[in-house]
Amino acid sequence: MEEQLHQDKTFEKISYPNKVIRGREFEDCVFRNCDFSNTHFSHNRFADCTFVGCNLAMLKLLGSTLNNVTFKECKLTGINFSECEEFLFTVSFESCQMDYTSFLRRKMPKTTFVDCSLKNVVFEQAVLTKARFDNTDLAGAVFEHTTLTEADFSTAYNYSIDPELNTIKKAKFSQDGLAGLLTRYDIRVV
Repeated sequence: MEEQLHQDKTFEKISYPNKVIRGREFEDCVFRNCDFSNTHFSHNRFADCTFVGCNLAMLKLLGSTLNNVTFKECKLTGINFSECEEFLFTVSFESCQMDYTSFLRRKMPKTTFVDCSLKNVVFEQAVLTKARFDNTDLAGAVFEHTTLTEADFSTAYNYSIDPELNTIKKAKFSQDGLAGLLTRYDIRVV
């Protein structure tokens, strides 16, 4: 991976934990079954890339651009996505373990989270307008001053969202999930 620009490449089974990769550009690339755990991927640009079955736990993305990046079946625990470049930040997640990640103040409208574990994730001050949380576990996730207008939580579970601290206009919730909106009031729904 010494080249600066990588286009239309597939990287398979690369084990590169605890390394530093800086100043690279990846366009239309696929990363399959790679281990980049605890790697510093700072100041890189990823455009139209897909990560499948990768271990990206504790990955550092300071100053990196994620433009139309898809993560499938990846371990993404402990990543601070709020350190990424804000411009063009568009991501989607499917069947990923994302516990203890942070999206603090991240603008990410229409982002999809499908079959993900988002335990103890920080969404504080994030903009998640029209985001989808399909069959996603949000136990301990922090929603505070978060914009959730038209977000879809209809199949999400274990969430606790305070309607007085968040913007939830036209958001969708299932009847089973209503208790997650009432936590503040210390009442039980039976």
